Amino acid sequence: MIGLDGLEPTIVDALLAEGALPNLARLRASGDYARVGTTNPAQTPVAWSTFATGLNPGGHGIFDFIRRDPLTYLPDLALNRYEQKNAFSQPAAVNLRSGTPVWERLSQAGIPSTILRCPCTYPAAPLRGKLLAGMGVPDLRGGLGTSTFFTTQASIQAGEAEIVVPLKRQGDGSVTGPLVGPRNPKDRTDIELPLVIRPDLARGCAVIAVQGVAGKLEVALGRWSDWMSVGFKLGMLRTARGLVRFHLVRLEPEVELLASPINFDPDAPLFPISAPGEYVRDLANEIGVFHTTGMVEDHAALSNGRLDEAGFLRQCEDAWSEREAMMVHELDRLDSGLCYCLFDTSDRVQHMFWRFREPDHPANLGRPVPTGFARVVADQYRRADAVVGQALARADDKTLVIALSDHGFNSFRRGVNLNTWLHEQGLLALKPGVEPSEEAGDFFRSVDWSRTKAYALGLGGIYLNLAGRERDGIVKADDAQPLKTQIATALSGLPDPRDGKTAIRSVHPREAVYRGPRIGEAPDLLVNFNSGFRASWGTSLGGVPAGIVEDNVKPWSGDHIIDPSLVPGVLFMNRPFKTANPRLEDLAPTILAALGAEVHPELEGSPLLP
Repeated sequence: MIGLDGLEPTIVDALLAEGALPNLARLRASGDYARVGTTNPAQTPVAWSTFATGLNPGGHGIFDFIRRDPLTYLPDLALNRYEQKNAFSQPAAVNLRSGTPVWERLSQAGIPSTILRCPCTYPAAPLRGKLLAGMGVPDLRGGLGTSTFFTTQASIQAGEAEIVVPLKRQGDGSVTGPLVGPRNPKDRTDIELPLVIRPDLARGCAVIAVQGVAGKLEVALGRWSDWMSVGFKLGMLRTARGLVRFHLVRLEPEVELLASPINFDPDAPLFPISAPGEYVRDLANEIGVFHTTGMVEDHAALSNGRLDEAGFLRQCEDAWSEREAMMVHELDRLDSGLCYCLFDTSDRVQHMFWRFREPDHPANLGRPVPTGFARVVADQYRRADAVVGQALARADDKTLVIALSDHGFNSFRRGVNLNTWLHEQGLLALKPGVEPSEEAGDFFRSVDWSRTKAYALGLGGIYLNLAGRERDGIVKADDAQPLKTQIATALSGLPDPRDGKTAIRSVHPREAVYRGPRIGEAPDLLVNFNSGFRASWGTSLGGVPAGIVEDNVKPWSGDHIIDPSLVPGVLFMNRPFKTANPRLEDLAPTILAALGAEVHPELEGSPLLP
């Protein structure tokens, strides 16, 4: 089972017609190929959780990357959390996905699985076989990917998901600053290690030394360094060990260095990132050190201007190579059961490089548009095809081979400010003297909850400010349904004021989309955007910017969180399947049936094989 995150069917079809995807063409010729229905929203952790469990999001409980806390209205990570019984005990990581994944059902049937990097598998739970957790594994600071930008330039403000560290010039020509590690569990202050950078202008490189680390690391200008192992003391008897890489951005006139998020060290991860626990260490010993964070490709560094496109692509190439080495290593040892490996770099590259497919994309305005990057997206599909070829080379005529993308892709040209629309409708109130603008701030900072009936958070969800549920809820239970109908009716078909194009195709109440025990955690309304549109960046974190629709000028220029019917995934199998309209829910029962395990009635899909 090869996961190819974000492969868009129209691009796949075009490349198949050109003969550019020979291995996927082999799968199609020996079996079948179809578009596959994705989840609502069409989002990576949501979709792969449905693949794994055979349940819709109302069953497994993953509705977005973030969720809102009704007691604070603030966003929180929706994939996992940490629980601590008291100040003296160690925190424990808890997976927030419900449902029984297909590999656990196989384990119950005595059938082994090897699961490589499936989202929402952190912390890793025991199984019959091996598992390396994927999206959801944090960095050493507890975030999904916090890089550090070192610079001698004054007054640089931190951007998205980064720490900015000012460097101090020393008399010997070196520059110094702290490498910021995890937070102290007692007082939440940052634990730091002194770092020294010695620029070598003549050789176009720098030598990096970190206190407590034996040896030094050399990194060339515009390149990524090897890994460095670092240790941060959390207490008398506890050290958090991590791995970090550096990208040398500039040597003159300023010195600038990017440090990757600090990854868990495979030899001593703070929390379980593999099952069994020693598997991550053994795998690193076999194939070499690799990224352990769930989000490898540092899109925030590219958006923040700390990393150029070439540096980002080098990091993406490393991620592809690591994942391929894992897959090949395990396939060469596979004799029975399920082997799943997810390749998600294709998704990250499309997010950041879609703009080069569209010269008039708003993200290109005022920026040079290098022609060489126009082919980068198609190159990812060719790389994905080569991975499928590696799998086919290790399959015999009795092996079921599946290649699946969780959703497709589209352009993200314009963002819709849902909270601003709610404000204009009189459904979201701001504090006196505050108007929709950047000054209103994120995280609902300027919202007057005593006069607010609805609010938006995340990438397409609207919540009612419901009495008895939200901290300051004012909407009575009897008024909830009429209010949802009012919002859905008014927002469906919303035109872009610039050209009249439909920005929002439809809005549905959650009960029309989901079913299952966790439906109560879903947004009350789900917004289905049209091609080219998405929830704005401000909406995602509770902002109320000026204007209803705005250009998306960020390098993150492609997306898929639109009407799910517009972004189906693709499904290839080396066996014919029974339906022309497969869904992600069908994959878990298909795998169980293929391996002779019981297809539990809880599963919502059906086996695809005759």
